[in-house]
Amino acid sequence: MGHLSNVTPGQQNWALASSTLAFTICFAVWTIFSIIGIKIKSELGLNDTQFGILVATPILTGSLSRVFLGIWADQYGGRVVYAGQMMLTALAVVLLSFADSYLMFLVAALGVGLAGGSFAVGITYVSKWYPKEKQGTALGIFGIGNVGAAITNFGAPILLVAVGGAWQNVALVYAAVIGSTAVLFFIFSKDDPVHRHRREQGIKHDSFLKQLAPLKHMQVWRFSLYYFFVFGGYVALALWLPRYYVGAYGLELATAGLLAAVYALPGSIFRALGGWLSDKVGARKVMYWTFTVAFISTFFLSYPSTDYIVAGIEGPIRFNLTIPLWLFVSITIVLGFFMSLGKAAVYKHIPVYYPDNVGAVGGIVGLIGGLGGFFLPIAFGMMNDLIGVWTSCFMLLTVLIGIALTWMHFAIQRLEQSKHPEQHGPRDLPEMEDLHGAR
Repeated sequence: MGHLSNVTPGQQNWALASSTLAFTICFAVWTIFSIIGIKIKSELGLNDTQFGILVATPILTGSLSRVFLGIWADQYGGRVVYAGQMMLTALAVVLLSFADSYLMFLVAALGVGLAGGSFAVGITYVSKWYPKEKQGTALGIFGIGNVGAAITNFGAPILLVAVGGAWQNVALVYAAVIGSTAVLFFIFSKDDPVHRHRREQGIKHDSFLKQLAPLKHMQVWRFSLYYFFVFGGYVALALWLPRYYVGAYGLELATAGLLAAVYALPGSIFRALGGWLSDKVGARKVMYWTFTVAFISTFFLSYPSTDYIVAGIEGPIRFNLTIPLWLFVSITIVLGFFMSLGKAAVYKHIPVYYPDNVGAVGGIVGLIGGLGGFFLPIAFGMMNDLIGVWTSCFMLLTVLIGIALTWMHFAIQRLEQSKHPEQHGPRDLPEMEDLHGAR
């Protein structure tokens, strides 16, 4: 950690604050289709499957780009890669405003998806400014940028009204904001200390293929499955809930967006708490809490609306059993809160286990997690079209959580029976010199 010897707390705080703000803007752009997609669905007459593909397409690009962007951030420094990625995203959003067919929307959405790649760049950049004992908290604070989804779900409907109901104007406003953010970030940020140290010492960065070497470890793919739910599931619901509220409860778009934001907000702002708890009580404990509560929550949300007929004195009585809206919203808030803790807990592991490959490992974990945000909305739409049960999306999530919880539990059991008793410590992570045996 010699590269941190000349780094001041003020520099650390500035790097973290500027990166978090940039990530918030990127995340808001990344989820823009959750609101304008509903207007586009109406204009083009799309079914739910087509709508699911549309809102999920940016998530695909954002996911696939994370590996490359993360590795480039390790190699060339997060400052340059971050600014370049945001500027390219701004251009894609401008092009989106000119789309006039479903195919053109899908192509433009692929470009908009570059906004999602910002996560891999951000965690690589931020982690370089902090020692490992503080990285969980720092990365948890950075992850608050997920609140961008709540900003879009809450603010985009208001902006849509303000610009005369034209979704194209909303897209242009978003393009201007992220483009300005790219310029300001490049001007006012600094190269991370690791990249600066390597440049001053003439140290060559690892090759692209060497950066990918840790991906041979099953542990990396286990972390990826966790993130498939805690992040991918979070993004999928943030995109799907406005449509869910409109279809299942018959709400207006503005109200649906507000209630979706109520879910997305705790799924973002408490990520810092998740990072702090992962530093203090252990990332594994936080993951157990997350999966247990999430399983219970999605199980209850899975209950379909059902009509019952019972015998009455004056004849049959028909009544409908549906989760009341207030209870449904309350459970989604709890679900979002624990997803937020889980997202931070997953990424607590990465710079500890793989300090020299944060970009590659963080990128692949982010990629798989992001793919959850791509495939799940499509699956939600297809299930809704095929079986016509709105709560089928939560049925699918319940199955996924059960698989992840089971795999995690048995993997931890094997680790506890291994030759590394230090893993029983309060942080639930092995010391650096013992990492290789735990993989």
